[in-house]
Amino acid sequence: MERVTNATASAGSVPRKIHADRPARTLEIDWADGHHTVYDFVTLRWLCPCAFCRGEAGMPGWLDSRPTLTDEQTRMVDIQLVGNYAVAPSWADGHHTGYYTYAVLRDRCPCAEDVARRNASPVQASSGHLAHAPEGEAAPKSEEHQ
Repeated sequence: MERVTNATASAGSVPRKIHADRPARTLEIDWADGHHTVYDFVTLRWLCPCAFCRGEAGMPGWLDSRPTLTDEQTRMVDIQLVGNYAVAPSWADGHHTGYYTYAVLRDRCPCAEDVARRNASPVQASSGHLAHAPEGEAAPKSEEHQ
């Protein structure tokens, strides 16, 4: 998927290129500010922002129970653009309601530089979704491309 810049978004949260590498189970994003992000599919599923996974109306979401994710729950079968602001992956278990905004994907980048930036900041990032992910699940598994 190629993205055209959106003049209303900050340069850091505008993707230039989005590539879902299904065999490697990674989502790669090249950002307008030159940064490169790689999410493995397990980490991406833990970031799911939908009401079922995150909760709503004061009720906890499914991910709050810290489930063990199955292969079907972490195998992406499709990904769609949502306007000029998000992507919506579809998972092999049928889950497809999470809209991952570019701002959150850029903010929660799992690279060492961004993890250090978040850890050094006294203010928690507004997206906080990685708090649900078990430690050590953010490393990409392969360089192979589809």
